[in-house]
Amino acid sequence: MKKFFAALLGISFVFAALSMVGGQAMAKEKSYTWKISHIRPADTAIDKDVKWFAEKLEQESNGRIKLQIFDNAQLGDYTVVHERVSVGAVEMAIQPVVTTADKMLQILNLPYIVSDWEGVKKNYVSGTPLMNWAAERYAKQDLKIISVWPVYFGGTALMKEPNKPGDPSVSKGLKVRVPTQKAFELLADAQGYMATPLAFAETFTALQTGIVDGAFGAGAEGYYANFRDIIKCYVPSNTHFEQWYLIMNMELWNSLSKEDQALISKLALEMENRRVAQAEADQAANEKRMEDYGINVIRLSGEELGVLTQNAREKVWPEMRKILGEKNFDEVVKLVLD
Repeated sequence: MKKFFAALLGISFVFAALSMVGGQAMAKEKSYTWKISHIRPADTAIDKDVKWFAEKLEQESNGRIKLQIFDNAQLGDYTVVHERVSVGAVEMAIQPVVTTADKMLQILNLPYIVSDWEGVKKNYVSGTPLMNWAAERYAKQDLKIISVWPVYFGGTALMKEPNKPGDPSVSKGLKVRVPTQKAFELLADAQGYMATPLAFAETFTALQTGIVDGAFGAGAEGYYANFRDIIKCYVPSNTHFEQWYLIMNMELWNSLSKEDQALISKLALEMENRRVAQAEADQAANEKRMEDYGINVIRLSGEELGVLTQNAREKVWPEMRKILGEKNFDEVVKLVLD
């Protein structure tokens, strides 16, 4: 009888082991179809990269993981999509930072915190202290930052040429749209413009109807893609460094197998590296595209850019330090300036 029970127990262990292996195999073979959102029209740089990412992901997962791409903010303004990814209504997005739920994230777009592409490569790529800090803040909103997509240095798009754009002490007499982030509002005012906070989705109509005379918050690629038919000039004044994040709902991310997480991370990092290698040239190419389209690109001298940098650090940074808290502000800025 003892031999019978021993044999029975052995068989039970075998079935349990087979069940576990089978369960793991089934988990690994689970298929997904996810929505991924971005804010640019079809065939722009980000759209091409997202398509590359989707194709590679489907290919290397043997067809198990498919992405449905929603370009040109089809799923809503990026602030809305941010919330929808947070609650799991949309699985993924690649888009600008949203500061509604966490005002400390404004520091990622702090004006003139980096001044050149070497500064970008030291700070705005995966694994740097600044990006690790950003990932921790996003995680508190149930969002997983998978990788970074460096975009460009920002500037000012206008319906009319400003008076002395390189001199912040001169009043421009022009209203400009700024993102709903205090740093941009302070910066526009500090440079002699009149700031009007507006959602990006409302900017075209505001420009078209004369509510505002120009816009802060984007760069040559963004302005060309969205406003080239109505703006008259562009000042590449390096207002901020624009960076977007490939994000996923955290609960969904945590539910994935280690193998699927590793595959997504690997391809996302490849996409990031491709972009880092191309971003600077793309910025120059988009400024040239604007000129070829008939938009007057007003390039500033190195001395003028230095004046704007100093002006922002003297007038905008102290105010942001008060708003975000001196200790928090200093700790994050130190990650970049050290």
